[in-house]
Amino acid sequence: MTAPDLLEPERKKKKKKKKRKKKKLKQEVLQHGPELVQEVVRALEEEDHDVIDEVVEALHSADLADLLEQLTTEDRAALVSHLGEELDPGVLTELDEVARDHVITEMEDRHVVKAISELETDDAIHLLEDLDETDQRRILEALPEDDRIAVEEGLSYPEESAGRLLQKKLIAVPSLWSVGKVIDFLREDASLPEDFYEIFVVDPLHHPIGTLRLSHLLRSGRDVLVSEIMDADPKVVPVDMDQEEVAFLFRQYDLTSMGVVDENGRLIGMITVDDVVDVMDEEVQEDILRMAGVQDTDILESVWEASRNRILWLVVNLGTALLASSVIAQFDATIQQMVALAILMPIVASLGGNAGNQAMTVAVRALATKELTPSNALRVVTRELSIGFLNGCALAVLIGVLTLLWFSNTALGGVIALAMVVNMIVAGLAGIMVPLTLEKMKVDPALASTVLVTAITDVIGFLAFLGFAALFLL
Repeated sequence: MTAPDLLEPERKKKKKKKKRKKKKLKQEVLQHGPELVQEVVRALEEEDHDVIDEVVEALHSADLADLLEQLTTEDRAALVSHLGEELDPGVLTELDEVARDHVITEMEDRHVVKAISELETDDAIHLLEDLDETDQRRILEALPEDDRIAVEEGLSYPEESAGRLLQKKLIAVPSLWSVGKVIDFLREDASLPEDFYEIFVVDPLHHPIGTLRLSHLLRSGRDVLVSEIMDADPKVVPVDMDQEEVAFLFRQYDLTSMGVVDENGRLIGMITVDDVVDVMDEEVQEDILRMAGVQDTDILESVWEASRNRILWLVVNLGTALLASSVIAQFDATIQQMVALAILMPIVASLGGNAGNQAMTVAVRALATKELTPSNALRVVTRELSIGFLNGCALAVLIGVLTLLWFSNTALGGVIALAMVVNMIVAGLAGIMVPLTLEKMKVDPALASTVLVTAITDVIGFLAFLGFAALFLL
């Protein structure tokens, strides 16, 4: 047996081992397990390009974006460098702001320009709007003229407006066209948008006068006129409308797309439901994070940046805590005479704060979904007052009995019970009125409601409990 023959079984063994390894990797890719990140990091360190390419090929653009976000800046840069112009442009639109800025910085300008040229206008705008002015201008100048003009126009609209969401490509036809002519047009025109759900019907001045669903188009005879089957009430929004209002309209009318018009009422683009879903997700996350005083990029930022972002909110909380403490300080003599008051004080404030946050959360959500408006505000306020009173009475009985059993003091039980009812009513009122007032003042209710409601319930809780104690116990 020759030497090559002797080595053949060993080669087959290695080949089988390699196949098993590839099969295992593919399973990890499909399952998106935590081992995947470790495998990619190992492949980057060993410059195992075959494994990297296999992972990238198997991942959806959104999943590849998640992978990039979980890598360290060094590993992320290495992966971006390896992919070069092969990086799917869709990945850039899925990245969070911090990771996206880093990826674009690591990419060559020509690769960034190529990626932006392949994206829809709204995605290109989303990609560029967070870059600093110098990088933004450099990339814009390198874009083909048509793409540059479209993107610059989108960037000229206010942030978080319909203009930032619109894509310029759409299908618009006159009402006098027949179904057959529209179908022939759709088959022959190579510049149609990649995805569309309806056709806009316009007059000679390009004002939208109707919409035509594709299902209606395909079910109608070729000789039928568009004007006969179109919806004569097109849903359109002005280009400067806030994106939250746009999202509300999509949800309210179950839309899949919507036209966008300029100040003269001319159709200039459309917004599709996939972008609105992103807006809804962003707005919900933004509201939740703002209520806690943090940002969506917090987990990806450095310790110093995260600390700087959080400290302002904590300083505000410190101010409200000092306010509550100043109320307690006015009753220091009362507390010295009855130590039990110091033990029970946090109960009143804590329950009041939780009740206020419950009412506030309901109010903030109702304002966001347009369920709470000036027309029904009085009814909602009355409802929250009633809820506060009922819950206050129930908790008053419970805490009154527990206080009596604990301290064997009937008067003390009555005082804390009375304070509980007062604070729960105030909590319900504050929880609904603070967001309403902030909304009327054009301040985001999610941003400041938590601090204000907590401050009110703490101050009133301490004031009611210690005030009643000073009045009835001493």
